[in-house]
Amino acid sequence: MGEIVRLQKYIAMCGVASRRAAENLISEGRVKVNGKTVNEQGIKVEIGADTVALNGKEIKPNRKNYYIMLNKPIGYVSTVHDQFERPTVVDLLKNEIKTRIFPVGRLDYDTEGLLLLTNDGDFTYKVTHPKFKVDKTYIAVLKGGISIKGLAELRKGVTLDDGFVTSPAQLEMLDADNGHTTIKITIHEGQNRQVRRMFESVGARVVELQRISVGNVELGTLPLGRWRYLTAHEINYLKNL
Repeated sequence: MGEIVRLQKYIAMCGVASRRAAENLISEGRVKVNGKTVNEQGIKVEIGADTVALNGKEIKPNRKNYYIMLNKPIGYVSTVHDQFERPTVVDLLKNEIKTRIFPVGRLDYDTEGLLLLTNDGDFTYKVTHPKFKVDKTYIAVLKGGISIKGLAELRKGVTLDDGFVTSPAQLEMLDADNGHTTIKITIHEGQNRQVRRMFESVGARVVELQRISVGNVELGTLPLGRWRYLTAHEINYLKNL
C-alpha cells in the first residue's frame, strides 16, 4: 500500500503548483482522480495506486526534489513566466535545472537578495504559510532618517494602506550617514511590498532593500545573480521549522 495524502499535497509533490495554488486548481475543476473531476477539498489519494490528472494530463510526484538559494538582482520578477516579458528569476538558472521549479514566495522587482526556489510544493507551503511564522530579515536603506516614534510603531505593528495590520517587527539601527539610514528589519509575513509599505506608514522611504536571511538560512557571500543548492542541514532545518 502506498502513502495516502491529501490531493492538494499530491499536486504539490508533483511540482506543478504550490499546495495553496493546488487548492485553487481543484476548486476550478481542473483536476481529475481516476478519471473523475474533483472540485472538493480534502480528498485523499494513494500514491502509486490512484491516477491524478491536471488539465487532462496525468501528473506524478517528482523523483528528485531541488532546493536552491539565489541572490536575486534588481530587475528580475519572482515568477516562472512574466506576461510583460521581463526577465524572471528562473532565467538566472541558465537552464541548468531541467525540472520545472518555482520561487518560494517572492521578492519585489526592485528588491534584491535571498530567494529560495524548489519543485517541492510541500516545502514551499512550510516556508511561506503565515501560520509557520518563518522570519525573513532584510537590510533597508532609507532616504533621510526615521523618528523614534516611527521605530516604536513598527515594533508594535502598523496598519498598511490596504488595512492589513502587521505583526511586530524586530529592528536594529545599523548606520546613519550621508543622508541615509540603514536598518535591519525582521518580519515573518509576506504581504506585497510589505517592508517598503511598513516604512511608508511611518513616514520613511526605502531606497534600497536586500533580504539577507530566511529563518537561520543566510545569504552569506553568495554573489549577486548567482545560485547554489541548499545544504542538507539547511533543507532539514526549513522543513522542520
